[in-house]
Amino acid sequence: MGKSRFWKIGAAAALLISILPTSTGMAAAALTEVPYAMDSSNQAGWWTPLETYGTGNEYAYLAYNGPGGSENTHTVNIARRDGSGAWSNIPVMNGSTVAQYSDDIGHNQPSIARDGSGRFHVFASMHNDSWRYFRSDTVGGAPQNHSSDMPAFSTFKGTYPVLTTAPNGDVYLLIRSSDDTTGYRPGILYRWNNAQSSWSQVAIVGANAGRSFYPNDLVFDAQGDLHILFEWSTFVSSALRHDLSYVKYRPSTGTFYKADGSVIASPVSLSNVDIVQPFAPTEAYVKDGGDPGGPGIQSAKLAVDSAGNPKIVYRYREEGSTNFSVKYASYDAGGWTQQTVYNATATRAGIDITWTGSEVRVYYAKYSGTDRAYMAVPDGNGGWTQTSIAPGKPIERLSVERNANGVDILYLVDITNRKLYYGRN
Repeated sequence: MGKSRFWKIGAAAALLISILPTSTGMAAAALTEVPYAMDSSNQAGWWTPLETYGTGNEYAYLAYNGPGGSENTHTVNIARRDGSGAWSNIPVMNGSTVAQYSDDIGHNQPSIARDGSGRFHVFASMHNDSWRYFRSDTVGGAPQNHSSDMPAFSTFKGTYPVLTTAPNGDVYLLIRSSDDTTGYRPGILYRWNNAQSSWSQVAIVGANAGRSFYPNDLVFDAQGDLHILFEWSTFVSSALRHDLSYVKYRPSTGTFYKADGSVIASPVSLSNVDIVQPFAPTEAYVKDGGDPGGPGIQSAKLAVDSAGNPKIVYRYREEGSTNFSVKYASYDAGGWTQQTVYNATATRAGIDITWTGSEVRVYYAKYSGTDRAYMAVPDGNGGWTQTSIAPGKPIERLSVERNANGVDILYLVDITNRKLYYGRN
């Protein structure tokens, strides 16, 4: 269960797309159209909308925005695929009605996790909003509004909730606080204690004067440590972020670590955290108001290998470029190293990464073209082999999770045609 990447309408509408050859000699993914209507607001780069469960014929849960009562609203749902391939839709409930919120692309999208007891946890449509938290009252049941169970229920506001499930069945949440009174917006880590069925604040992960924290990803490794990835912007916010940062948290001791194993006090700041992508000479923090151009980061995701080493993919606009390149970073005894995976054309915010047990798989989406969703793997000669995984489909956003059977499960979003695809790769 959880993001185990370290090894990481009606049923008649479902469409199975055969495995097709590509020009690289590798195969495209096997895709199935999710048989439920998707809202055009179902698009983000930071979210964690996909969950799998089981070691046999696994189940998959795809949290998504469905159409609301008007064009500028959406409902919150979970598309459930069982081990036989049958689909069912699970509405996320706000009392006796399906939860519905205003569209806010890039902010009001759902993240999901399944705890060790089989209950769903969903955080949805939070952009500087009070808690919008939903949890199943029964195993696999429709999540109900449990916002009042969250710490600081009456005062907290936040954005960008990302989730993962620990090996012991606890759920961890990373979210940015919207408290502007301090002159910065910190990132806070929370824990669902599955045995006690309660939430608590673990720590303020990151805080820096004049900066805002942007959550990217949470991934547990085989040793039970939690790897945390995030970016920074100028306060209060910006479309262009910088200083991609990494830290590791050990729940057994409550300690934070850098990639080299040294202990680091929390909250971390730009003065002591691991910086994954070096700051370019012309790179600068800028105020919000649209993309200002210049070097910077937009979206990043994380995997860890079987030894617990971080593997990171991110989109970074290099000096002198108008496109965001797909970059890969890893850590060894000499420090962080970076490689360019793809920079030939513009890319979308959707990006992800898994670890197969012997190599990384990087997933990204091109901005335009007949084929847009791609997977890249190292070619053994310092380069990367690119494979189209959804030929002919205008995929713009994606999420990927490596399941317990070592299969990459794909969540692919076609915004143009308002379709969501489930895939296996």
